[in-house]
Amino acid sequence: MQTGSPSPTSARKISVSTASRRGSQIDAEVPQNVRLHLLRKRLDTYPDDIHGYLVQEFGGVLVTPEQIRLAFQFLDVEKKGRVTLDNLRSRLGIFYDNMSLKDVRLLVSEEGELTEEYLHALLLSNEVKNFDPVAEAFKAYDPEETGFISREMLRYVFERLGYGALTEEDLDVLISCADADRDGRINLADFRSMLE
Repeated sequence: MQTGSPSPTSARKISVSTASRRGSQIDAEVPQNVRLHLLRKRLDTYPDDIHGYLVQEFGGVLVTPEQIRLAFQFLDVEKKGRVTLDNLRSRLGIFYDNMSLKDVRLLVSEEGELTEEYLHALLLSNEVKNFDPVAEAFKAYDPEETGFISREMLRYVFERLGYGALTEEDLDVLISCADADRDGRINLADFRSMLE
């Protein structure tokens, strides 16, 4: 062994927080288009499991390409293949009233737009483990954490989606369609079965 070169066992160890901080510093220094290019290259290396979900070595958010396509279609108000900062803020505002402009900017490229490919890369690079997208979506509809989607929230969301004012009868129909356990309310299990 040469003198002056550290052996694998004597190499200095760094903490996870230090490594994470250094990774964030590197991320901040690398232009966003370069990061996106690198993510695209990594994306091609991920195999699909038997259900078509992308298998990730880091345990990121597991979504199908079809789910990404549908989410992007919802966000792409103008149907141009690109979502502007204003469009993104408007669509996300349906579910998150107090989402700051700063938070929305984190989701778009340096050009101030979001493409389907960029959305895909964002989701794949996310290192969230044990993420339950249905439970997270339910939280958006149950901001007071009551365990149920209120009639007022249901009305509010449908109005924000552009369906106009809902009558009490409209709400009754929506709830009866979604209420799998027939208790008169929409809970997480009902919401989950509605989406399956």
